[in-house]
Amino acid sequence: MICIIGGTGVYEIADKSDSKREEVIKTVYGDVKVSFLTIEGNEVAFISRHATGHSIPPHMINFKANIQALKDIGVTQIIATNSVGSLNLDLGPGDLVLADDFLDFTIKRDKTFYDDKVVHVDVTTPYCPRLRDELMKCGSLKNGATLACTEGPRFETPAEIKMFSVLGADLVGMTSLPEVVLAREKEMCYASICIVSNYAAGISETKLTMEEVLEIVEAKKKDLVDIIYTAVKTLDDDFDCDCLHAIEEFKD
Repeated sequence: MICIIGGTGVYEIADKSDSKREEVIKTVYGDVKVSFLTIEGNEVAFISRHATGHSIPPHMINFKANIQALKDIGVTQIIATNSVGSLNLDLGPGDLVLADDFLDFTIKRDKTFYDDKVVHVDVTTPYCPRLRDELMKCGSLKNGATLACTEGPRFETPAEIKMFSVLGADLVGMTSLPEVVLAREKEMCYASICIVSNYAAGISETKLTMEEVLEIVEAKKKDLVDIIYTAVKTLDDDFDCDCLHAIEEFKD
């Protein structure tokens, strides 16, 4: 099964499906409301990362419960959406970008399912290359960018942005980590479509606002939904991938 994890401004994806039902999935990490959508005859799971009304800030998202719930219902492929700022002048507001690497600057998030045993998951290619290649066939996307993930909920300072840029970041956001790593620990393919909403602090000539973010997301919503719908129709459920065997060597 495919899952769409929707971030800022893309909750309407669930409303555009042929049919919809909701179910609360209980996990040891908490309960998760999952929408089951029918898109062109395919059942797809959908999670609203920030919940109804955008009520959960990025640093309070229960990432472990979300990913565990998806594993429990049989999800094997995750298409996530993330609103981001750009540090790279070649990636401007309105661009849709597939991240291929990350820098983790989150502070207090619960980052692993494995506190009781040693599991060193490989993240040489943290965002699934196979799934990214498939998404590239579905619409106008740019493939390849390093995403710096911060704790939030505040925006970053110009000095922080300068540091991230020196370290090689192209984009900055608040929601990709630890989501992408937890998905790998649960042996699911994960790709992130990053919606560039603005240039980051110190690069942008104006102060950053949430209104600016939502305006860009609104403008790109149709393109994003079209890409996701095409992916749902074309992605094969019968596949093999290194992601599906990510922790095989650590299993009893």
